[in-house]
Amino acid sequence: MFGIGKKPSVLGGTMIISGTAIGAGMLALPTISAGMWIWWSLGLMVVTWLMMLLSSQAILEVNLNYNPGASFHTLVYDNLGKFWNLVNGLSVAFVLYILLYAYVSGGGSMVAHTSVALFGYEPPKLLSGLLFAILLSACVWWSTYAVDRFSVVMIGGMVITFIFAMSGMLGEIKTSLLLDLQNDGSSYGIFVFAAVSTYLTSFCFHASVPSLVKYFGKDSISINKCLVYGTLIALLAYVIWIVACDGNIMRSDFKEVIAAGGNVSHLIEAASSNLNGNFLLRMLDAFAFLAVATSFLGAGLGLFDYMADLCGFDDSRVGRTKTMLVTFAPPIIAGMVYPDGFLLAIGWAGLAATIWSVVIPALLLRASRKRVANQEINYRVKGGNFTIYTLLIFGCVVGICHILFVFNVLPMYQ
Repeated sequence: MFGIGKKPSVLGGTMIISGTAIGAGMLALPTISAGMWIWWSLGLMVVTWLMMLLSSQAILEVNLNYNPGASFHTLVYDNLGKFWNLVNGLSVAFVLYILLYAYVSGGGSMVAHTSVALFGYEPPKLLSGLLFAILLSACVWWSTYAVDRFSVVMIGGMVITFIFAMSGMLGEIKTSLLLDLQNDGSSYGIFVFAAVSTYLTSFCFHASVPSLVKYFGKDSISINKCLVYGTLIALLAYVIWIVACDGNIMRSDFKEVIAAGGNVSHLIEAASSNLNGNFLLRMLDAFAFLAVATSFLGAGLGLFDYMADLCGFDDSRVGRTKTMLVTFAPPIIAGMVYPDGFLLAIGWAGLAATIWSVVIPALLLRASRKRVANQEINYRVKGGNFTIYTLLIFGCVVGICHILFVFNVLPMYQ
């Protein structure tokens, strides 16, 4: 998978981490952060980045006590037992299912939006989402190689369109919008808590850590560089995206985006009223579409392989068809029933991701250190036990905040 026989590359490992982290989840960031606006958004982004980096380093420390190739499943089962292994498995499956639903919702929205821009015709959202999901699901069904080839092309296109769109949007930034000089009287900091689970989702790459250990062996220095550099690239991309959106869309305009369900097309429509140039808007459209499509393929392939292993389906065409139905039918049906749930779904994914990307790594680190207390290890996460309890507290805060958000207890900008 990673090029057997070739010397491991820090650059390659960095791209694996940043490529896994950056996806369609970033499209929800400007909308969910509209209430707290630019400074609180950037502050929360840095805190989330640091917590997610530390939790990935916790997995690395535990993983280095095993032979390269040990899976995340193995680490959890050996250190935390059957119960937490079950919780971890269910959390991973839930995250992938809910993300697929979010991408069906976002992809259908983009298909409809693009159709209007190109042909002046808006197809029904149900049909748009169904078309988007079936075409990409067929790609996953056909083969992993097909996903590989499609992903390479689309990621290349996503990088190019992101550069064009962001350079144009940054050039159009209006200071009065970025600093919210026309404040509607509402405060900022109180809206932080409703956004934390969505921010966390944007830094989920932790299943890739065992893959890096398999790739590099026990070269902890190189692996840690990949984690740091890869997450910093994601952080930079998110900061640029939020600044570009906040500098081009009036804060009050986000209320309409939120009221409409926070879907990707609604965000682009809000941006279009303040951006000059048809080319810039088309680049933004293309970037958003490619981001959703590549994320769908990545999450879809991961869940496809997971369900095939769980259900015992073989790799024949009949077996892959069964796996495809189990994998893609639930999120597609959900996308047909409730087509405008992109923002809500990304938040739910953050709640489940909190378990396996923050809470479980902290528990793993604590259990592992007890097991190897008298052994010499070649890598330790900085911060000692303080890191463990900080991660646990952060995970609990994120989980509680999202539950309160679901029950409309937390203040929402709307």
